[in-house]
Amino acid sequence: MAKKNFLLGKGELLAENISGVPRKPDKSAPYTFEEAKTRLMPMVNSVADNVDQLPSDACPDDLAVAVITMNPEYIAKSYFPTDLLRSVGLEPIGSRSKTIKPAKRSKDREPVETLTTDLFVIGKRTNFRHWASRFSALEESDDGAAQLIAIEEVSFPTPQEKLKVDEENSNKEVYEVVLHLNESGGESRYLSLFGTYLRKRAIDVDFKKRFYAGGLCFVEMQAPENLRDYIAQYSLVRVVRTMPALRLLRPAIRTVGPDKKVKANFPANAPMDPSIKVAIFDGGIPEEHPILRWAKRFDGKDIGPSDPELEEHGVGVTSAFLFGHIDPKGTLPQPYSFVDHYRVLDTIPGRDPYELFEILDRIKDVLQTSKYDFINLSLGPELPIEDDEVHVWTAVLDDYLSKTPTLATIAVGNGGERDATMKANRIQVPEDCVNALGIGACDVPENNWQRASYSSVGPGRSPGVVKPDLVDFGGSLPRPFLTLDGIDGTSIVPTGGTSFAAPAVLRLGVGVKAHFGGGLGVLAIRTLLIHCSEAANIPKEEIGFGRVARNLDDIVICPEGVVRVVFQGKISAAKYLRIPIPIPLDEIPGKLNVKATLCYATAVDPHHPENYTRSGLEVTFRPHKDKHSVDEDGRESIHAKTKTFFGSLNKQFQSEVELRRDALKWENCMHASHNFFGSTLLDPVFDIHYNARQEGHNDTRSQEIEYALVITVSSRKSPNLYDDVVRRYRTKLEQLTPVIDIPVRTSNGPV
Repeated sequence: MAKKNFLLGKGELLAENISGVPRKPDKSAPYTFEEAKTRLMPMVNSVADNVDQLPSDACPDDLAVAVITMNPEYIAKSYFPTDLLRSVGLEPIGSRSKTIKPAKRSKDREPVETLTTDLFVIGKRTNFRHWASRFSALEESDDGAAQLIAIEEVSFPTPQEKLKVDEENSNKEVYEVVLHLNESGGESRYLSLFGTYLRKRAIDVDFKKRFYAGGLCFVEMQAPENLRDYIAQYSLVRVVRTMPALRLLRPAIRTVGPDKKVKANFPANAPMDPSIKVAIFDGGIPEEHPILRWAKRFDGKDIGPSDPELEEHGVGVTSAFLFGHIDPKGTLPQPYSFVDHYRVLDTIPGRDPYELFEILDRIKDVLQTSKYDFINLSLGPELPIEDDEVHVWTAVLDDYLSKTPTLATIAVGNGGERDATMKANRIQVPEDCVNALGIGACDVPENNWQRASYSSVGPGRSPGVVKPDLVDFGGSLPRPFLTLDGIDGTSIVPTGGTSFAAPAVLRLGVGVKAHFGGGLGVLAIRTLLIHCSEAANIPKEEIGFGRVARNLDDIVICPEGVVRVVFQGKISAAKYLRIPIPIPLDEIPGKLNVKATLCYATAVDPHHPENYTRSGLEVTFRPHKDKHSVDEDGRESIHAKTKTFFGSLNKQFQSEVELRRDALKWENCMHASHNFFGSTLLDPVFDIHYNARQEGHNDTRSQEIEYALVITVSSRKSPNLYDDVVRRYRTKLEQLTPVIDIPVRTSNGPV
C-alpha cells in the first residue's frame, strides 16, 4: 500500500514573538483648523436647533442623538475623536458606513466619492446647546478642538431617515425597531420610557420578545402606518424596519421525479464518531421516519403543531448532512455523526408577522443551554443584507459564535435571480455573520461548474466582504440534488437549493473532525475547508473562495511535491508573532506555489457596522531573510524587506479605506496563493500583528484571540518536498494521523 502523507500539525511550535516595526506615516490634513471651524459651525448650530425642537418625552433624561461624519482620511481607530467628544459632553453609541464626496482632500488632491464612517453620538440637549454657543470662540489649543479637522459633517437624524419601510411587505404594520440600548440595568428604564411614549398614541407594546446585541436592543411591535414617524422620533431609536418574513422553505428548483420511485439503500453502520455534537435548526422530522436512526427530534420552546411541508424541508436538510448528495445506484454512505434536529418552525413562512423573533428566540434558547461542535441553518429572514445596519439574526448569532468554539454553516438564500440593480439578489440575513461559513450553491458536482443561478450573491458587508465563503453542489434542473423523501423516508427525491448545499459542506467538516478526533479544532477545520476549496475563474461575489473540496483526501493528504501545515494558536493584542513558511533548507528548484489561509473568531460590535469586527490581524510577508532595506542615512532595517501576500497594494502606508478594501484589514478570514522562484525565498515568514478595537476606537486592554493558519507549499520539481520539510522540522511538526481510515473517493462529491 502506497505511503500517505497526511497534513502536518503543531505548526504553532515554530512561531515566535518578535518586536514590532514602529510606523510614522506623514499625515496631511484636508482642512486647517480655521477651515474646519468655519465649515462646521453652521452644522453644529443646526443640530442644536433640531434637538431643541424635539418633544421632551421623545428625549429620555433630556438625551438626544446626532451624527458626526468623519472625513474619509480619518476613519482609522487611531483618529477616533475621543478627546473632542469628551470635551463637549457627548458619547459615541454606534456607527455606520456612508459613501460621500468630501469637500476637500489632503495634498490638493481632487475629491472623489469614497467610503467613510458616520458616528452616532449621544448627549443631553443642554450639551448640544453649549457646544453651539461656544463654537465660534474655540481655539485649536482647547481640549479636543484640534480633532475638528477630522470631521466632514455634523447632522441630525430625522425620523424619515430612520425608516426602512417595504410598502410591498404584507407585514407593513409590524415593525422591527432598533434602539441604542444595551443590556445593563440602567438601560431598561429607557425601554420603559419608550413604552410610555408609545402608549400616548395607543401603541400597545410589552417588549417581551427583544434581543440585545452590542449596544443595540431589537424589539418587535405593531402600529398604524401613520405613526411610523412618531416611533422614529424617539431619540434612542436607530432604525424602524418593516418586519421581514421568513424565507419560504421550498426548493429553489422543482423537478419531476421518475415514475418508479428509487428506493434508498440504507447503511447498516452507526455513525463513525458518536461523540461529535451537531445541531440542525429547521422544519422538523416526521415521527417514525427512517432517518431517525441517526437523527434525534426536538421541538423548540412554545412551538405549535408541526406541518408536513416544513417537515419535508427538514428531512431534506438533515439527509444532506447525513448522506450528502445521494448516489441512487449505491448504498447511502455511513454518517459521520448523529445530529440533533430542532424544529423551530410551526407555520408556513409569511403567515405569522412575528415569526422571525419567535424562531430566533427558539434557536438562542438551544444555543444557551446546549453546546454543539457544529450547527447548520438553512433558514432566515427574506431580507438581503444591508451595508449600514446589522440585523438582529446576524448580531445574535455572531455574538454566540465569537464566544463558543462552534463551526456554523448558513445558507445564503435562493434570491440570485432577483433584480441586481436593486441588490435584491444579494446574500440574505444571517449569512453575513463573520464568524460563520456562508454557503452558496453550484450547479453540478463534477467539473465545469458554475454558480447555480438561484444562489444569492455577494459581496458581504465590509468587514466580511467575501461572501458567500464557499459554494457546493446544491442542484439544478438538469442535475437535481437527491435526498430522502420527507414522508416515509424509503425513497430518493430530487430537489435543489442552497438549503442543501450548506449542510453538505457541514458534513465534510464533521468528516474531518471524525477522522482526526481532537487533533483539529473547529476553527482549524473552518480554515481547511476554505484553504482546500477549488478556485475558478468566476467572480468572488458569486462563489466566494471557491467550491468546497470534493473529498476528504483532498484536504488531509499531501500528494507528491506538496506539504500542508496547520497552525493553531493564540496571539495577544498589540503583539507581533513570526510564523515561518515551511520549506526545506536547500533551495527549491524552479517555481513553487505558496498558499495560505488565516482565520480567527472575533467579538463584534453590531452598533458599529463599519467597525463591526473588534479584532484585526495584519499580516506582513518577508520572503528573504537576508534582504533588508536601507534608509537615506545608510542604516539597514531590523527586519527583512516585505512583499504583498494578502491584498493587492504595495505602498508602505495605506489609507484606512485602502487597507479595508485591498489588504483585508479587519477581515477575519484571509486567503491567497502566489507563485515564486525558489531562489527568491530564504526562510520566508509571515509576521502577524494583532490590532484590537472596541466601538471603532483603540482598545488597549490585555487580551488574546485564537487563530488558525494553514500553509501549503507545492513544487512540481520537488517530489520529496514533504519528506524534506518533515526532516527539517522533525522535532516540532507532527503528522496528523487519522483515528479512522480515510475512505476512498467517490464520483458524486464529498464522501
